[in-house]
Amino acid sequence: MASTIKDIRKETGLSLATISKYLNGGNVLPENRIKIEAAVKKLHYEANEAARSLVTKKTRTVGVIVYEIDSVFNGTLLKYIGAKLRERGYGMLICDSCQSVEIEEKNMNFLLSKNVDGIIIVPISEDEGLFEPARREDVPVVLLDRYVNNSDCDCVKIDNKASAKMAVKKLISMGHREIALIGSDAEFTGRERHKGYLEAMEEAGLDTRDEFICLGRHSIEHGFNSMKKLMSGKNRPDAVFLANYDIILGGVMALNNLQVSCPEDVSLIGFDDLIVSHVVKPSITTVVQPMKQMGEKAVELLLDRVENKNAEEPVQVVLTTRLSRGDSISEIKRK
Repeated sequence: MASTIKDIRKETGLSLATISKYLNGGNVLPENRIKIEAAVKKLHYEANEAARSLVTKKTRTVGVIVYEIDSVFNGTLLKYIGAKLRERGYGMLICDSCQSVEIEEKNMNFLLSKNVDGIIIVPISEDEGLFEPARREDVPVVLLDRYVNNSDCDCVKIDNKASAKMAVKKLISMGHREIALIGSDAEFTGRERHKGYLEAMEEAGLDTRDEFICLGRHSIEHGFNSMKKLMSGKNRPDAVFLANYDIILGGVMALNNLQVSCPEDVSLIGFDDLIVSHVVKPSITTVVQPMKQMGEKAVELLLDRVENKNAEEPVQVVLTTRLSRGDSISEIKRK
């Protein structure tokens, strides 16, 4: 038979009120906390979350919405989010929006119907109306990786424009002048990285060719097709900035298909220091996002809203990126 709170009372000699307060997240005296934790462990006590939620109005569950669950980027974020939630005693309910604004909207309503305590989302929609149902239910939402204009949600992201600019300046510092971009105009992150590319080129006094700017959606297919187009053209770039992980993967596949060597024939710099940049030869120099810190900070902001009912203005946390050391950039000597 499962142990109950009354068994903990017998084991510790403490009142039911004190034990209940502790089990529901309240503060108790340190010596009482030690007694209760020891009894919980000894008796293998497991709280009845359904019953407790009726009293506390909390399910200790957080909803997480990602735009594509089979994305390595999203999978990595989910790993760190899940670990931090477990550390804080929360469960995680994951929803995949499948790159669809309509499905994303349904996911938001589904999670609210499950009475989640809060929601972390890597959003597709750029309409702040997406969060109106959560506002009505007083359920806090934290945006991760992507910002939505005019939203009143906390947000954890990087400075995509500055990070892209850093990447392109690295290519310029190595003597490259004919620099192409394979990026996105469909997502907030892609548009910001495009701006960083343009700004770095302009500040260096370099012209940008229309045929060297390949914009679509962050996907393997877009990376593959765009790289084939760039490398099959009359005028090849001497370097390519690959603006996200899926694009890196597609771009490298295209180079292998065409038997184009990197960095001998073309230099590469990418965005997202995930698996492929370490597996391929040469290793690819990339912009490194602080994935662990991003996931953990999103959880911290959300639970601060959930547990403390923080009424302060929305917070935007902008984390710092860096360049990895890779072998995908050749140096061009210029007089």
